[in-house]
Amino acid sequence: MSSRRKKHEEPEEHVNHERWLVSYADMMTLLMVLFIVMFAISQVDQRRFEMLKDGMAAGFGQETSPFQGSEGTMDSTGVKPLTTIAPERATTETAAQKQTAQARRKTVAQEMYQRDYANAAKEVESLEKLRREIERTLKSKGLLQDVQINIDERGLTISLVSRHIVFRANEADLSPRGKQVLDVLAPVIRRLPNQVDVDGHTNQVKVKPKYYPTDWELSAARAVTVLRYLTERGDVPTQRLVALAFGHEKPLRDPSLPGAAALNKRVDLIVVSQAPESTRKLFTKVIRDHRAAQAQMGNGT
Repeated sequence: MSSRRKKHEEPEEHVNHERWLVSYADMMTLLMVLFIVMFAISQVDQRRFEMLKDGMAAGFGQETSPFQGSEGTMDSTGVKPLTTIAPERATTETAAQKQTAQARRKTVAQEMYQRDYANAAKEVESLEKLRREIERTLKSKGLLQDVQINIDERGLTISLVSRHIVFRANEADLSPRGKQVLDVLAPVIRRLPNQVDVDGHTNQVKVKPKYYPTDWELSAARAVTVLRYLTERGDVPTQRLVALAFGHEKPLRDPSLPGAAALNKRVDLIVVSQAPESTRKLFTKVIRDHRAAQAQMGNGT
């Protein structure tokens, strides 16, 4: 049995000890190619070199090339120090460029400011026109003393502050006088394209509301009451009305002054300006400049 098995065994594979020659030959071939390429690129094409030299000279704004020495040509080694740009000239040009850039930015900023100021003056004039219309309408009904109207960065603010229309303590129901004021304001607000914010407020008396958990809920209820009246009775589009609650955080009058508590529990109607923020920020300055100009005219100066 053992003799038969030996007959069928395959002979051992012969180990090839010359395989390293293949890798060595590949390496030598690559080295030869590398040296040939290096030799080829080391040959200087005089015509192309002259073109490069002239181009570099034109780029640096000089009559001579930075590749030229004192005699204008390279020595046998092909090495010559580069001619650098004068530091004084570079510094002067950089300073001049900075001044030009600063002047340009200043001019652009001034133009933008003048444009925003002109737009702010135009928007303030439009809001003043609306203010005069509202005051004229309320005066014809004997209700002008029931509101305060101001212009600020948000737009035109109509505050319901009269003692005849302010909300009773702990309540969010409109008084009959308050309904009369809203009946007059609703037609004006209805035809405007502006968003109208309805801001609810409470006074600063530190007493927990009787029917609401906090003064935030009370101020929100007052805002919603006015919003609903404008929508349901005044036909003002709902999508243009926004109810906001501020609690006691935004008093209209200093709480330490007499009568402040009655005025500060109020509702404000804000006709929100459609002007960009950069324009609205200038409303206060435009109004101040306008009043100063009127004062000078009144003094005859």
